[in-house]
Amino acid sequence: MKRFFKTILIVMIVAAGFLPCPTFGERAVISDLLLTNSSENLLVYFRLKNSFTKKMEDAILAGIPTTFVSYIELYRARNYWFDREIASVEVKHTIKYDAVKKLFFVTFSSEDGVSEAQQYGNFPGAKEAMSDVNGIVLASLKDLERGRHYHVRVKSRMDRFRLPLHMEYVFFFVSLWDFETPWLREDFIY
Repeated sequence: MKRFFKTILIVMIVAAGFLPCPTFGERAVISDLLLTNSSENLLVYFRLKNSFTKKMEDAILAGIPTTFVSYIELYRARNYWFDREIASVEVKHTIKYDAVKKLFFVTFSSEDGVSEAQQYGNFPGAKEAMSDVNGIVLASLKDLERGRHYHVRVKSRMDRFRLPLHMEYVFFFVSLWDFETPWLREDFIY
């Protein structure tokens, strides 16, 4: 019986080695994190890299809407205790291709509401818009105390979508192009 389970385990490990990697060896990451402020608010800028695979691009060109969700959290550091969460924001970027008009529509949404869909005539421009997060208001400067230590954490993932009529059971491979970045942390003193 032990031999049977060892054989099954070895077969599963070998088979896992032949599964396609969602991002062809390059993991999706967040880069170029920038924290700045306006006269009233703390603003966050960052870029998502290696988030599109060939299969994702093919699905988008076939008309399947794709959404990236970014989580941004602000914490005040506290000694000898857990850090206190000051604010958190969830931002969604959705891309949809209209094959008739040959246009890409990118929509941005957060707690503040949904922006008007921006049109792009080419795929590289739409992908860049999907990957850039610019000027997200994270917190009011009134919520921060001068001289205190804070940190911001950012994470992104692809939002899972549901195919109609339980087609996900037929097209199980769509889960292979899911991605989730690790948290990126930036410390600062206000």
